[in-house]
Formats: sequence, structure tokens, C-alpha cells
Amino acid sequence: MTTEFDLGALLAERGAERYELHGRYLNHQLPRMLHTIGFDKVYVRGEGAYFWDADGNDYLDMLAGFGVMGLGRHHPVVRKALHDVLDAQLADLTRFDCQPLPGLLAEKLLAHSPHLDRVFFGNSGTEAVETALKFARYATGRPRVLYCDHAFHGLTTGALSVNGESGFRDGFAPLLADTAVPLGDLDALAGELKKGDVAALIVEPIQGKGVHEAPPGYLRAAQELLHRHKALLIADEVQTGLGRTGDFYAYQHEDGVEPDLVCVAKALSGGYVPVGATLGKDWIFKKVYSSMDRVLVHSASFGSNAQAMAAGLAVLSVLENEQIVANARATGDLLRSRLAALVDKYELLADVRGRGLMIGIEFGRPTSLKLRSRWALLQAARKGLFAQMVVVPLLQRHRILTQVSGDHLEVIKLIPPLTVGEREADRFVDAFTAVMDDAHSGGGLMWDFGRTLVKQAVANR
Repeated sequence: MTTEFDLGALLAERGAERYELHGRYLNHQLPRMLHTIGFDKVYVRGEGAYFWDADGNDYLDMLAGFGVMGLGRHHPVVRKALHDVLDAQLADLTRFDCQPLPGLLAEKLLAHSPHLDRVFFGNSGTEAVETALKFARYATGRPRVLYCDHAFHGLTTGALSVNGESGFRDGFAPLLADTAVPLGDLDALAGELKKGDVAALIVEPIQGKGVHEAPPGYLRAAQELLHRHKALLIADEVQTGLGRTGDFYAYQHEDGVEPDLVCVAKALSGGYVPVGATLGKDWIFKKVYSSMDRVLVHSASFGSNAQAMAAGLAVLSVLENEQIVANARATGDLLRSRLAALVDKYELLADVRGRGLMIGIEFGRPTSLKLRSRWALLQAARKGLFAQMVVVPLLQRHRILTQVSGDHLEVIKLIPPLTVGEREADRFVDAFTAVMDDAHSGGGLMWDFGRTLVKQAVANR
């Protein structure tokens, strides 16, 4: 008997219940939050850097699913690869053979990764980090991993142990005994290394929280310190890798940096199939997998599955053939320069920073008395409310989706699909300018919404 299942009919029948279903069966706070800030939209279709609602209105995506949609939604090359791999009906995940796709993807990924030799494929960025932590500890025989203040490396227990944000860590102790050091502080790093128990330093070349770049020369100097003390450098490129910053990896912006382990994920998926990868030096892998008895000492049930490998191969092909990395650099430079030119125009705009298509827009205390009093009211209620006040009208009035770059931060992070160009840059800058004009006028709906946020923040204390 053949089972009939009609996904289209199910969505047509029950799709309107999306927020109710989520509130009843999943994270009940998510729909509550979306309703509160007016983000409870109903999107019916996505393509490239845009999605559409049922009325045919287009929305510009400057978030890319937190960086997952590096090529935008439904890139035709990735879609075809997934159709092809499903139609091939491969004998996948037998666990006791060697399929060609994992080796082919590893080969192609390593071609962009000088000084790295082998790859472990998992299912997410946090798994890639967990793998790097395990491998570093085992390869060095040491227990402790250093991480940077304000870092974000994932939310599973090992990755959470190297998470620099207390809001994510609170209530989940005990975690692994790892230690935070300030990003860019070589003296603090040296002090910890002298204790002799450090396996590695894990670092984002550009931190996702707040979009803070490692100071020039820091990664190379840190690497030299680590190697002098027989410890490893782990580069977390889960969000910054695969062209996001205008080079294939963000660490490549600094000469002489050769991490021992590199974590990638997000964009490698093509936005379809979860995949993570930990790339490392040959000696590390050979130490972990030192004998046939240890052949499965680290593995993942769905790691290296055919659909994920096909998506990854298609993504790398598009990156190479469509000059995606060069586009990210050029469009990012254009967008960042146009936004930076507004800093002197708007007293609430403090800084614009980043690389490629990873851009942070930071707001700060204004100088005029009228705006300063309103800023103080927001800050007293909860830091980060002004940035949220900007995000909301960008969506509601201008149909542009953005995000605040972390809790209690007055920073908006732009991480659009790497395929955006001058048209999208113009649309964003025009919309952002209009929102800033409204904010500096001292009245209007934006500040009315600010008062609503203040009341909610106070009520939640």
C-alpha cells in the first residue's frame, strides 16, 4: 500500500496557524516576542535576497537567516544539486563504506584552505566548534581552552563553555573549565599560557556580537604565542567564512595567520541542509584517529550525508564561478562607506564598522538636550532599546529585515546574502536615512514605539 502525503495541501490547510502552533508546541516566547515588536509577518515565498508576503509585497533580507543564506534563498544551482542527489538514490550513510561526495567536498574546501589537510563533517556550527574543542584537547593532552570576552561559538554545552555572553551561560552550570581573555589583549593571553594547561585559543576573527574585529596583528601574534607554548589556534569562521568578509576566510585578511583548526558551517549549507565542518592539520587528525580501534572515537550520525555534501559542493561551485567573494567585498565597501558618511550627520549614530558584507552600525549618546533625555530614558529601562527602535520601522515602513547584534547592545548587524548589489545597498541606505531623520526629529511613531518598549522592559524586571 502506498502512503499518500501532500505537503502543499497540508500547508494550504494549516499554514495560517503558524504562530498558534509554535506558541503551543515549540518555544512559546518566540511568537510572543514577534507579536510585541510587530515582526509577526506571514511570508509566503523567498528568492535571492528577498521574500514576499501574501499581498505580493517584497521584503529585503539583510539578515540572511543569521548568515545561513549566504547565496540567498533557493539558488538554482544548489536546488538542482539537491534534486540530482535525491534522484540518484545513493546508498547513503551505510556507515561502512566510503562514498565519493564527502571526499570531493573536503578536497574542494581544502583547496581554499592553505595549511589545512583534513576535514570532519558534522551538522552545524556548534558541532564544528565541539569537534575543534575535543580535537585540541586530545591532540595537546591539555584540558583548558581560552576564548574571548563577548564571543559566540554556539549553545551546546562545550561551545557554551567558550561563550563570552553571560546571558547565554546563566543557569546552565557547571560548564567546562575554560577561561575568557579580552579580544586583542596579548598580555592576558600570555599570562594564561604560562600556566601550562592551555590546549587552544578559539577566536572569531570578527566577533558576531557587536561586529568587533580582532586588532591588526593580533591573530598572528597570538598564534606565535600559542605555538611557543605548544597550544593551538582555532579560528571560528562559522559566520565569517565562505566569503562573508570579502576573503574566503576572515583570518586571511591578516598575513601569516595559519590556524591549526578552522570551523565553518552556515553558508556551506546553501540554506537547505544543515552542515558543519572542522578543518585541521594532518597531525591533529592522526593523533585523534591514532588506530583502527579509534576509528569512530568522534563521529556524527548524519555527518557527511549525501544531501549536505551535494549542497556544499554546489555552494563552493557558485562561489568560484559567480565571483561571490569579490562581490561581497565590493558591495560591502560601497554600503559601509555610504553608511559611514552619515556618522557626522546624525548625532545618534556613533560608528559604522566591519568587513565585506558583515557590517555593524552602532548608536550612541546624542549631544542635544532633547534627544539626550530620551536616550537616557531608554538606557535606564534597558540598554539596546534604541537599536530595536530602528530595526522595527526598517521592517514596518520600509520592508527591510535586520537584527540587533546581541542582547543589551546598541548595534545593528547587517549580514545580507552575498549576492546583494548596488540596488540593495541603495534601498537600505535610503530607508536607514529616513529612519534616522525620524529619530532626530524628536517625535513621531518611532518614539511612541520607544515608550512602549520602555514600559515592557520595566514590566519584565
